[in-house]
Amino acid sequence: MTGNSAWQPRHDDPLFILAMDHRDSFGKTLFGVENDNPDITQLAAMKSAKQLIFEGLREAAPQLAAGRAGVLVDEQYGQGVIDTVGGGGTSVVLAVPVEASGHDWFTLQWGDQWLDHVQRIRPDYAKVLVRDNPAFDAAQREHQFGQLAQVTAGLAKIGRPLIYELLVPATDEQLSQAGHDADTYDRDVRPGLVAEVIAGNQAHGVEPALWKVEGLETVEAAQQVAAQVKADGRAADLIVLGRDAPTERLNHWLTIASQVPAFVGFAIGRSIWEDVVAEYEASDHGPAAAAAARGQVAERYLGFAAHW
Repeated sequence: MTGNSAWQPRHDDPLFILAMDHRDSFGKTLFGVENDNPDITQLAAMKSAKQLIFEGLREAAPQLAAGRAGVLVDEQYGQGVIDTVGGGGTSVVLAVPVEASGHDWFTLQWGDQWLDHVQRIRPDYAKVLVRDNPAFDAAQREHQFGQLAQVTAGLAKIGRPLIYELLVPATDEQLSQAGHDADTYDRDVRPGLVAEVIAGNQAHGVEPALWKVEGLETVEAAQQVAAQVKADGRAADLIVLGRDAPTERLNHWLTIASQVPAFVGFAIGRSIWEDVVAEYEASDHGPAAAAAARGQVAERYLGFAAHW
């Protein structure tokens, strides 16, 4: 445990997570890895890149004006970061994923051994990534709800809170109703669907501490989602995810979230580090290139925090 278990994020004491638990897409996009099966050279480069991103976060953390820094990182390529955070000497909040990467439906990475991994690492949070939509196949949704309820129960037994990362992609019909415009779907259609999916999870006993949701375009939409998260007196809160959005869009989402008390921070990843890692990998990997990469990660991370 990293020593942050007694601390809980609040709207006025937020949690700013640098997300880098990407696995399949991380290798494919930046290192030419196929099927999440890197060779020895690619594996070393991926582990090194995750460490470099984390060093940028460590550079930024003392400069936060408020709240705490967090990192969301995987065992597969980020075990070195987990060891650093878990070893103490840092106030960084640690979250680890338990889902397998690259699946359409929720799948546990470690099968029935998943809880053993959480108990070994003892993170501040365990995280699941879920894609859902009320229009998706009913039987598959029920199966997914059941799995997520088991995760909730397992984590409750060992006293580890859950971050539930929810993506609600549009169906073809929903996109058609939005005039085939993704921005219109995000603004007018998605908020209601997000609230409906959250309600479905709650009805099945899925009770995360933090809902990690795609940014909302209006304060009213953010309040609608927050009302469902807080339904029946629940103590859960929300954080905004990055979705690899451009800086201007992300800043807008953060400005909206900062006006709704149930939102207590963000978890942003690729928008901070993806092109930085690409540039570093194309460099000579020397000290100057590494320092520049760390500085860029820190600057972007602090820039998003400043919009809170």
